[in-house]
Amino acid sequence: MRILGIDPGIGTCGFGLIETKSRADVRALDFGVITTTMNAPLPGRLLELYEGLTEIFTTCNPEVVSVEKLFFSKNITTGIAVAEARGLVLLVAAQNKIPVFEYTPNEIKKALTGYGAAGKPQMQEMVRVTLGLEKKPRPDDAADALAAAITHSLMKIS
Repeated sequence: MRILGIDPGIGTCGFGLIETKSRADVRALDFGVITTTMNAPLPGRLLELYEGLTEIFTTCNPEVVSVEKLFFSKNITTGIAVAEARGLVLLVAAQNKIPVFEYTPNEIKKALTGYGAAGKPQMQEMVRVTLGLEKKPRPDDAADALAAAITHSLMKIS
């Protein structure tokens, strides 16, 4: 199964494509980020993100999408921007008729480390180990997207 993980964001949106045949057979096929023009008007940034997501979906040809659920902490302004980015992810998935599965940050952390409050370094190391990578995936948004994809593989693949 080809799973596309997405870590939504307006400035930087992470993506990670994995392929899995079983819980023990998981490998990274591609990962990276879509970036938008800083300080550009929001409609233009949303268009850049939409076009980038459309290209990723076309290139990666995923069977399912795994995306992080929206989590508001202290900065609601950032949360709103992430919600707008998530909306585009859901739209592009629907346009491509690809099912979307959503996981909270704590579900992702618990799936990878067994601990729902794991820190970023722990998460990145577990992504590296799970995928058999030589070094931790960079940037952080790409690692987070891979973590979302791995989470789906662990939750849905027997």
